[in-house]
Amino acid sequence: MPKILLVEDNEMNRDMLSRRLERRAYTVVVAIDGEQGVAMARAEAPDLILMDMSLPGLDGWEATSRIKADPATRSIPVIALTAHAMAGDRERAMAAGCDDYDTKPIELPRLLAKIQALLAKEPMA
Repeated sequence: MPKILLVEDNEMNRDMLSRRLERRAYTVVVAIDGEQGVAMARAEAPDLILMDMSLPGLDGWEATSRIKADPATRSIPVIALTAHAMAGDRERAMAAGCDDYDTKPIELPRLLAKIQALLAKEPMA
């Protein structure tokens, strides 16, 4: 079962998305802020990271940059999740090191397609 690290500070979003992913045979580990997300990326070695970009403290942009700068975690694909879909956000996410980008509210079929496409590119652990 592929392991997904969900970095999300909103409890309702976290619970809803993790339950929906677990029903589709993903193992989900959760971090509630960017600092914890960076630490868990290293400790858990997930197959993929879903990164909320609007996090308190260390935001998703900086957390992704740190994950991608670390040789131990740089190959983990990251999908940026943001409710603030502004012009240039996709480019900013890609510049931070994200491998893909999706907007909130989450449309699960669209997000699952992005997850599956990125997991298919990566060697499974």
